[in-house]
Parts: sequence; C-alpha cells; structure tokens
Amino acid sequence: MITTLDEKTILSGVLDRWKSGVDAHRPDRVAALFTEDAVFQGLHPYSVGRQGVAEYYDSQPPGMKAAYRILETRRPADGLVLGYLDAEFTFTDRPPVTVKLAVLLTRTGDDWSIAHYQVSRLD
Repeated sequence: MITTLDEKTILSGVLDRWKSGVDAHRPDRVAALFTEDAVFQGLHPYSVGRQGVAEYYDSQPPGMKAAYRILETRRPADGLVLGYLDAEFTFTDRPPVTVKLAVLLTRTGDDWSIAHYQVSRLD
C-alpha cells in the first residue's frame, strides 16, 4: 500500500463527510461534496452533476451505512488527488455490499470536491 500522509488526509477529509452524509441519509449533504459537473457511477446507470448524486443517495434505503478503507492514492497533477478504496455498504435488512471505489478529488478554492466517483463490484 502506497500513500502519503497529505493525500490520505485530503481523501479522508472528504470521504469522512461523504460517509457522514450517507449514514444520516442526507443526499443533499452528500451531493454538495461533488463538483457541479461530477461524473458519478454507483451501482446504477451513471449521472453527471450533483442532482444525479442526490437522486442516487435519496433512493438508498434508510439505515444504510458506509465504511471505507483507503488502499492507494496518487497525485496525477497539482490540485488533483486520486484514491482507490475498499468500501462496504451495510443495511438493516440484507447482507452488506462490498465494492471497490475510485474517486478523483479536485481542489476547489480552499477545499476539495469529488469530480469523479466510480464503483466496481468484483463478484
């Protein structure tokens, strides 16, 4: 596993807020973490922009919780951080779903936003 503290800290800062929004079933808070033109690929057809992100998370069942573990980070250019993660979504009424998650963060002013989100299910 290769990560630098700076990249991991940046990713964790955004992904902890993502997890908090998912866990609280607050699709508006989750969507606010994305750029206005973010490419979002969950386990349904992809969307572009915050509205699609909000609709995706609004369609998730109440009680769903997210957990993640950063596996790899890269900094492909100034103002960009790429993260590759294990993610698990747990539910109150069915088995958990484990996925691989890739996110590309972009610097937006003094903060970071998700510009690309790609989930892959390997089973």
